[in-house]
Parts: sequence; structure tokens; C-alpha cells
Amino acid sequence: MYAATGYPVSTVIWQEAAISARVTKFPVFKIFHMRCAISFALGLAFWAATAAAGDSAYPTRPIRLIVGYPPGGSTDIAARLIGQKLAPVFGQSIVVDNRAGASGTIGAAIVAKSDPDGHTLSFAASPEVAIYRALMKNPPYDSLRDFQPITLVGRVPFMLVVHPSVPAASVKELVALAKAKPGTLNFASFGNGTSNHLVGEAFRAATNIDIVHIPYKGSAPAIADLLGGQVQMTFDTIPVVLPQVRAGKLRALAVTTPKRSPLAPEVPTMEEAGVPKFTGGTWFGVLAPAKTPAPVVDRLNREITAILRARDVMQTFIDRGIEPVGDSPAEFRAFIEAETHRWLKVAQDAGVKPE
Repeated sequence: MYAATGYPVSTVIWQEAAISARVTKFPVFKIFHMRCAISFALGLAFWAATAAAGDSAYPTRPIRLIVGYPPGGSTDIAARLIGQKLAPVFGQSIVVDNRAGASGTIGAAIVAKSDPDGHTLSFAASPEVAIYRALMKNPPYDSLRDFQPITLVGRVPFMLVVHPSVPAASVKELVALAKAKPGTLNFASFGNGTSNHLVGEAFRAATNIDIVHIPYKGSAPAIADLLGGQVQMTFDTIPVVLPQVRAGKLRALAVTTPKRSPLAPEVPTMEEAGVPKFTGGTWFGVLAPAKTPAPVVDRLNREITAILRARDVMQTFIDRGIEPVGDSPAEFRAFIEAETHRWLKVAQDAGVKPE
């Protein structure tokens, strides 16, 4: 209030005190001055109450949490767990709305066009937040312009696995085999431009090998053909491939995390296996429409990150191969920017054309 005058606050307060001392000699001015002081105090109280209400009054109705994938996947499971924990905190139901299609962009587009009041949120993954820019000529939104990041909820690393018939017991042996027989080994993916397709392309570039990409329509058919020996390798989430590794039907060579996974501590990281600074996988987080009020953003961030620190939530995530995160909105925005640039370059280097 005082700072708006352009003078130092101490100077303004001193002048106010001097005026008070003079006007008290004249009853009329004294009454007027007292009324001004009362009005000023009431104004400050109203402003404080309004600012607090922006946080405490939210939410005023059920929250719609849109997931761009069918029920049952890692993103959907995480969204439902967060929604279940968030509902009693907010005193409102959290409705998980699955709007699958177009690699998650259909659901994200709905949120981008929603009212920025915090009652429609996106529980989105890397394809519709970062990778889409490398794949779509005319995307329905700009993730950095049309969304307000809330927090990165979790990362889902991949495990590099090969069919047992492949004569390679380590990443170094696999790379040596690929270089000895260029163009003869292939790797399966969830589909063109998907997260594990681009991780595979990043692996090819990092090791300077010639391997052939075989796209599938999802993880299940890719794993089925890998088990049958129709393809030689893939990057997939740890919970999906680990049972097959334990059964001896696949061989694990490395995980795409900076540290070894607690689910498979015997499997080295890609860096330990000889590919420096190689990480990859998918991830998901919560985003609101752009221009969502700061008090709403702050409360959502505060409550969701607290949930992610709860021991039972952390254990559930870890059991499903998800690394819980929970960062600030600014950190999540910086992460999205870095991921967007990273995968755009990988796609361009691999010759993936936007459609």
C-alpha cells in the first residue's frame, strides 16, 4: 500500500505520524483522520481475507482429473491413487475421466480449453506433454503456453531386455553384436513416436549401431512377439518385463535410471553397462489450464506433494515400477522444457516425421 506512493515506507509512516500530531489539534480533522485510519484498517483486513479465501475456498465442487489413456495402465493407476488420497483432503470427490486416443493428446486438449479454476485437471504423461511436438504438424495445444504445471508425480523407467536366443549377456556384448551384424537386429516399440520408440532411437544414436525399429500397437503385442522370438529386444517398463525375466523367458541387460531399481537391484544401469548419461522412460504429472490462480496452484502442489511423501503411496508406486517425485511448479515447467527439446532432437535425428 505505502510502496505504491513511490517513497520509502519508513518515510511515509513518519509523515503520517507528523500529520496525526497536527490534526489532533482540530477536532474536525481528528474525526476525519480517525475515519480514514479505520477505513484503511478494514481494507487491509478485507484484502487479507480475500487472499486467504482464494486458497481455503477451493475446491467448491468435484474435481475432474482427465487421463488420456484407458483404465489399467501406469498413468491411470497413479491418477486414481492420487485422486483417492486427495478427495478427503479437499472434501470433494475426484472424478478420474479416461479420454483415451491420439497418444494422450485428446484428453490434454480438453483440459487446455477448460476454465482455469482448478476444477478440471490433466493427469498427463510424456507423450502428450513433451513428445507430441516431434510427431504432430498441427498440435491442438502448446503444453508450455496452455498449461500451468502443478507437479511431476512420477517417473517410469524402462528395462532393456532381449530374447534368450540373442547371444549377448550385457549391453557391451549387444552393441558388439549389432556392430558385427549391422541391420540384422531389431527392437520392438509401443508404436511410432512412442516413448520407448524414442528411447530405442536414443540408444541407437548413443552406441552408433544399426538396429531396425518394429512398431506395434501397444506393449502387449510387442512383448508377445519378443517372447516368441520374432523380435530381438525392447525397452519396456520394469513391472511388465520383470516376471518374464524371472521366468527365464527374457534376459535383462540394463535399466534406464541413474540408480539401480529396487525391483531388480542385480540389473545394472545403462551407465554402468557402458552407455554414459543414458536415461529414459516415461513420466506423468498434474497440469491445470493456463491462468489458474496462484493460490489454487499452490494448494494443489502442496497437497499432492504431501501425498507423494506418504509411506504407503511411495511403496505402491515403487511396487509398480514408478519413482515418486513431487516437485514445484517451476521445476516441473523446466523439466517439461528440457524433455521437449530432448525428444524433439532424438526424433529429428532418427528421421521421425511429424504427421
